[in-house]
This record gives sequence, structure tokens and C-alpha cells, in this order.
Amino acid sequence: METFEVNGSTFQGYLSKPSAGKGIGILLLHAWWGLNRFTVQTCDRLAQAGCITLAPDYYHGRLAKTIEEAKVAREKMDRKSTQKLINQAVDYLSELPLLTGSGIGVIGFSLGASFAIEVARSRNEIIKAVVLFYGAGGGKIEKTNATFLGHFAENDKWGAHPPKVKALANRIRLAGKDSKFYTYPKTEHWFAEADRPEYNKEAAELAWERTNKFLRDELT
Repeated sequence: METFEVNGSTFQGYLSKPSAGKGIGILLLHAWWGLNRFTVQTCDRLAQAGCITLAPDYYHGRLAKTIEEAKVAREKMDRKSTQKLINQAVDYLSELPLLTGSGIGVIGFSLGASFAIEVARSRNEIIKAVVLFYGAGGGKIEKTNATFLGHFAENDKWGAHPPKVKALANRIRLAGKDSKFYTYPKTEHWFAEADRPEYNKEAAELAWERTNKFLRDELT
């Protein structure tokens, strides 16, 4: 964990860079568990694929291991200040001298997916690609300049059910933006997180294969 400063303000997070130094910029927004080991490992995985990856910690060091703990952590979170922190993280990432590509990509897991949609609007001049993992909520779409990729579970009990996913895809279409959403058979919410009992290795690996290609296509 590091402390970063941008525009006179500070925030904490984890930054992982490719061994070559240069790379496309990716903002990784964690689920309601907090900036846990899986999030760190995902940042490192993206760095190995050539991405400069920054995960801001909007839980301020708190970690949740159970659903009950995660519910409490989410309730304590101030959404307005969290969105401000995420905007700061985009500003910091966009100013890194080793950044390559035509813009920044955002990957949001569950809770982080809603923030990913919102930051694509508030920082629409720099966010060009958004990847959503089983999260279909969020703010306004019409002001974004991003292309969307979504990975959703067939059996989702936590909000990202088929009608909501379809509604999000329709909102993106009406805004004149492109999206590609995939639903993975026999999966549940959190299926892409290796530290969760819902983890589905086959679906997770396919989702990451699609994600890597999408980010390359949109940002390089």
C-alpha cells in the first residue's frame, strides 16, 4: 500500500507496473471486500500483461472477509467522498510519464462496477474503456466516451440479474456507445475472484482472456 498525491490531495492504493516500465493505464476498483490480496494479485497480473495498474483503496485499510462484514463496510462508506477519491486516482494515473495508449481503462468488480460507470462520466475525456464484473448499477451513461465490456453470472443473487443487465446494455446503446456483455453459464456472483467459494476457474480465465483483448483493442 502506498500514499499518492495529486492536485494537493492524497489517497492510498496499490500501484503495479510492467517490468518494461511503460504500459497502458488501468484503474482497478475493488469489490466490497476492500483492497484485499485478490485485488493486489489482479493488479500484478495486469502489470505482467503490460498494464500500469492502480487500485485506489476507498475502504481506507479496512478489509471484509464475510458478507456480513462487507455489508457493514459498505454502509460506512460515504459514496460522494469515495467517488472523489476515485476521480483523484484517475488524475494521478493519467499524469504518469510512462503511460502509453489512447486513454485509460477501468475495471470494476461488483461494488466497484458502479463506480467504474460513474468515473467514465466524470472523467470522460480520459476513460475510453470500461470492464464490469457482475455489477450493473451506476450513474449516467450519456456523457461517457467509453466502450463497455461486461462479465455477468448466470445465477446472480446480488443485483446483477438478467433484466438489470439488459437495462444497462440498453442505456449504453441509447447513449450511442458500444458494449459487449457476456453471461457465464453455471456461475454465481464473484465467480472471477479466486479467493471466493463462488470462483469458477474456467469462466474466470475466459473472462480475463476477453478482458485483455478488449483493453488492447480499445487502448492501443
